[in-house]
Amino acid sequence: QLVESGGGSVEAGGSLRLSCLASGLSQSSNCMGWFRQAPGKEREGVAAIYLGSGPSTYSPSVKGRFTISVDNAKRTSYLQMDSLKPEDTAMYFCAVDWSLCGLSTPFGGHWGQGTQVTVS
Repeated sequence: QLVESGGGSVEAGGSLRLSCLASGLSQSSNCMGWFRQAPGKEREGVAAIYLGSGPSTYSPSVKGRFTISVDNAKRTSYLQMDSLKPEDTAMYFCAVDWSLCGLSTPFGGHWGQGTQVTVS
């Protein structure tokens, strides 16, 4: 089970930190990531990280502004979002071990219910 939190409304240029508690995370889990979906648009990969101090990847649209991290002891992933823009407005979803752990393959694996981020 994945539970996201930390969404909300913020002005452009502001920051938010999303959290994702993955209660079922185990030593066999490979990756955690964040996706987003705006109304009328397809789900978009934002950031992904391989567990066990693996590399992280970012969408070009957020690279340099967003940072993904994982606290394995807390089974929690974080997405620090800085310099937010109105185009970052979307529902943000947390995922674990989805297809290929890739930002362009938003299917399979385990997903949370999402948390809304609104930037005005």
